[in-house]
Amino acid sequence: MSDQTQTAHQAQRLRVMVADDVTETRRSTRLMLTLIPNVEIVAIVKNGREAVEAARQHKPDIALMDINMPQMNGLRAIEIMLTERPDMACVIISAERDTETLLEAMAVGARGYLTKPFTSEQLIETVGRVSRSLNASRTRAEQASNLRRQRDIYLVELANEYVKQRRTDDKALLVYEELAARPDCELQWLMSLAMIYVLRKEWGKLKLLAARLDGQP
Repeated sequence: MSDQTQTAHQAQRLRVMVADDVTETRRSTRLMLTLIPNVEIVAIVKNGREAVEAARQHKPDIALMDINMPQMNGLRAIEIMLTERPDMACVIISAERDTETLLEAMAVGARGYLTKPFTSEQLIETVGRVSRSLNASRTRAEQASNLRRQRDIYLVELANEYVKQRRTDDKALLVYEELAARPDCELQWLMSLAMIYVLRKEWGKLKLLAARLDGQP
């Protein structure tokens, strides 16, 4: 296998964690997961507290979570994990069948609910559906990130051109203000913006910008 093929293969793998306090459930779920070729089981834990720590350490893509577990229940664990890693998908695996429990699971951010005992076909279908949803979300996020990077490049190109032309019109002001809105804005764009504020006698904006400039290294 070439390095490129191997890298692509690894990138497609799903990192899965299982959290359940029943030994037999952990064992059977693990065996079912081995039927899915692209799944890598990164952690198997027996309570919610261990799940939170394992999620921090192993960064799974999907967490299969029981609800009723000692030390910390699955719903509370999901809340913590999704606060820290909102792009992770959590699926409930529970013997609870009432609507209220299902609504609670959805409310904390679970993306799926499997009622015990479940079959390998049900698990495979759920993991596949959640995986497709994850991939779609990540594709959208990557596209948005690429668009932001392209826009940032374009703004810098415009700003460089405006500096050469010594422009202080509304278009130049808009470009400099957009660049200044970035936390990592370069000092030269802040200085150019400050000069426009001086020319326009926008003292309130200049005062706020001066306070920011004072904090520059």
